[in-house]
Amino acid sequence: MIEILVNGQRRQAEAGLTLASLLAALDLPALRVAVERNGRVVPRGSFATEPVEPGDRFEMVTLVGGG
Repeated sequence: MIEILVNGQRRQAEAGLTLASLLAALDLPALRVAVERNGRVVPRGSFATEPVEPGDRFEMVTLVGGG
C-alpha cells in the first residue's frame, strides 16, 4: 500500500495502480472527471498509463450538468 492525497485527504492505495484504476476504485467516471496530479493537469488520454506513486497529490473534480 502507498499513501496519496486526493482532494486534500490522505488515502491508502494499492501499489502499481494507474490513474484509470484509481478513478475506478474511487467510483469516479473517467469521462466526467478532470484530474490534476502534483500541480499538472493530466490529459484524459493518459489516465490508463499515468502511474500512481507514493506521495502523489491529486485534485479531482467531476462535471455536473443541470439547469
